Amino acid sequence: MIVDRRSVERSGAVTEFGRPLTVLGATLAEGDSAPPFTLEWLPSPADEVREIELSSTAGEVRLLHVVHSVDTPVCNRGLHRFDQMNTSLPDDVHVYTVSMDLPYAQARLNRSEGVQHRALSAHRNEDFGRDYGVLIREWRLLQRSVFVIDREDRIVYAEYVTDQLQEPDYEAAVAAARGGGGTLGFGAQGV
Repeated sequence: MIVDRRSVERSGAVTEFGRPLTVLGATLAEGDSAPPFTLEWLPSPADEVREIELSSTAGEVRLLHVVHSVDTPVCNRGLHRFDQMNTSLPDDVHVYTVSMDLPYAQARLNRSEGVQHRALSAHRNEDFGRDYGVLIREWRLLQRSVFVIDREDRIVYAEYVTDQLQEPDYEAAVAAARGGGGTLGFGAQGV
């Protein structure tokens, strides 16, 4: 029997303040093909919203830092931490922070706080959340997680953070991105 990855429900897969939450979508593993996505990016509050697709970044290494909202303290710390680490990465490694925030809010925050890497919005639908196994049903927000996608669109690193008050393993994610496709497996809190 073939199971639709998007219809999988993982009860208690994440917690916040000890409260179990349900995540929609099956987890991805090292070696899986990265699901295609179409997310929105607003370069600055005065620009037009643009679409960024997995295919539009082909041939590059992508580090996706997935968060609830760029406005929450833990997510905001992660946004800044990856932004700092991004300066030491090779030119073909691109860091993106993905959330359900509107692209206008993301652009405003990036501009006001001096964040250089792109924030991508998944607000239009639940596709990214379900395809990457990170959609929290109770909140319609994304589970804190990190994915590194290599130049051939394969997942080479995945970390699904269980306790939503914890930060991801920044160093492991950046090491995977620097490797551009080495076999590093899941992060410390991975599946």
